[in-house]
Amino acid sequence: MVSDASKKKAAQKKAAAAAKRGGKAAAAAASSKAAAAAAASDTGVDKVSDGVSALQISDRTCTGVLCSHPLSRDIRIESLSVTFHGHDLIVDSILELNYGRRYGLLGLNGCGKSTLLTAIGLRELPIPEHMDIYHLTREIEASDMSALEAVISCDEERLKLEKEAETLAGQDDGGGEQLERIYERLEAMDASTAEKRAAEILFGLGFNKKMQAKKTRDFSGGWRMRIALARALFMNPTILLLDEPTNHLDLEACVWLEENLKKFDRILVVVSHSQDFLNGVCTNIIHMQNKKLKLYTGNYDQYVQTRAELEENQMKQYKWEQEQIASMKEYIARFGHGSAKLARQAQSKEKTLAKMERGGLTEKVVRDKVLVFRFVDVGKLPPPVLQFVEVTFGYTPDNLIYKDLDFGVDLDSRIALVGPNGAGKSTLLKLMTGDLGPIDGMVRRHNHLRIAQFHQHLAEKLDLEMSALQYMIKEYPGNEEERMRAAIGKFGLSGKAQVMPMRNLSDGQRSRVIFAWLAFRQPHLLLLDEPTNHLDIETIDSLAEALNEWDGGLVLVSHDFRLINQVAEEIWVCENQTVTRWEGDIMDFKEHLKSKAGLSD
Repeated sequence: MVSDASKKKAAQKKAAAAAKRGGKAAAAAASSKAAAAAAASDTGVDKVSDGVSALQISDRTCTGVLCSHPLSRDIRIESLSVTFHGHDLIVDSILELNYGRRYGLLGLNGCGKSTLLTAIGLRELPIPEHMDIYHLTREIEASDMSALEAVISCDEERLKLEKEAETLAGQDDGGGEQLERIYERLEAMDASTAEKRAAEILFGLGFNKKMQAKKTRDFSGGWRMRIALARALFMNPTILLLDEPTNHLDLEACVWLEENLKKFDRILVVVSHSQDFLNGVCTNIIHMQNKKLKLYTGNYDQYVQTRAELEENQMKQYKWEQEQIASMKEYIARFGHGSAKLARQAQSKEKTLAKMERGGLTEKVVRDKVLVFRFVDVGKLPPPVLQFVEVTFGYTPDNLIYKDLDFGVDLDSRIALVGPNGAGKSTLLKLMTGDLGPIDGMVRRHNHLRIAQFHQHLAEKLDLEMSALQYMIKEYPGNEEERMRAAIGKFGLSGKAQVMPMRNLSDGQRSRVIFAWLAFRQPHLLLLDEPTNHLDIETIDSLAEALNEWDGGLVLVSHDFRLINQVAEEIWVCENQTVTRWEGDIMDFKEHLKSKAGLSD
């Protein structure tokens, strides 16, 4: 007999599906009613315009059924579907978030990871009201508030919690466990300890005492993003959602954040392209693939291993089933109309086949589409290709960044520049390209040397109304369209993606257009300043492979320990007005940063 609970669950699922189907019709009906009412009023036109400006039209449609207890601290949402601009991102899947677990959300660029985080953050999914959510989406606003004040100013949150506590205390049961949780949160926001905790978080993210007192409007966007991250950690919400939190951090701050999030004991969902970071932080992985969410236990490395084993078993099962089906079909075709005995056996096999199909056949394993990057080999130039001779540089003579630098870079150099933010890593790259000139000393470049530099601001120079193909033809006039298509295709953009306006491409796809543009110049020396922002893990691996196969020189600035480990042969530390070579690999350097910050095990 079917239990009442399962009947109820089935009814909820039907209701969710109906809501999804009827969403558009209902919205259309509601908007037509509103328009009719407004038109009927005396000041119809004004009211309609006011109403339209007040409307917030979402580009997402989300449905799902909360199957966990409404007062539980664990969440289980079934029949979850998310569409974005009419495209299905998730179809009839399950999302499970348990208290005390830290989830890494993985998936290829454009599969909808950020959309899912936004849907959770805006409560477009049925999240219980007693669970507060903080979704880090933008930097802190520029104001006269100091960095420290901006982190502590969670007054709205405190007032909201105090009001809730008052309501719960007046209930018959005295508020129970829910009231206890609110008191815990209020204690965490206690003004007497707030300043000390906020200062510790800011210090970990690279703010010294002087910077903490500085007004937020005096910081760049990247530093204001760090303040927003500090505020998210300070608030310590029940559900914390972070999308690429390491993007604006240097290696030291990445190490601190990893160690800090390891201790986060509520619910964390993080999207990150850094495998090293996911390994350190996550207890579970949610993989978005084929419009489904699949949950794995363990960190990133354990996910890779488990997924490989499951896919191997799935492939074996699929092959076995296909062989059985082919054999049965052949038997049925040969003996279905033969003697009575053979025909009976053929009928029996037909029934077995129908039963197998009814029970559901194993799907073929769909491999992730891996992009292959390719840089054109450029041949050799005799050294020295790029030489710094007693170079001194500062933006003002009183404030020197580098003093008496002496080193050379050749075409077989594979160098990673590391050091704290503000130590001058990007400045050193600009001295190499000639965008900046030294105050004293000399930078010598080989006459035939071609240098290409990747940095984040290149994306801002793209004309987003143009397609990638139009942009390449404009930048390199006189080249045939086919040649340009091939150049873009080398970086994984093909078909429609080459001809649609670049505003419709994801950040990761735009980064690939920039790589295609740089590679077409056939540089001898590549200077890469944070190339991994907006790329997914698979694309970063393809980039590493392409760099390892290429015969030119490389100077890399990155906060991604794994990429540095894959491509760099030398680690150069930029600090105290000089550049010194680190004896050891990047993982040794990471341990050094941990012990320096007092975080080593």
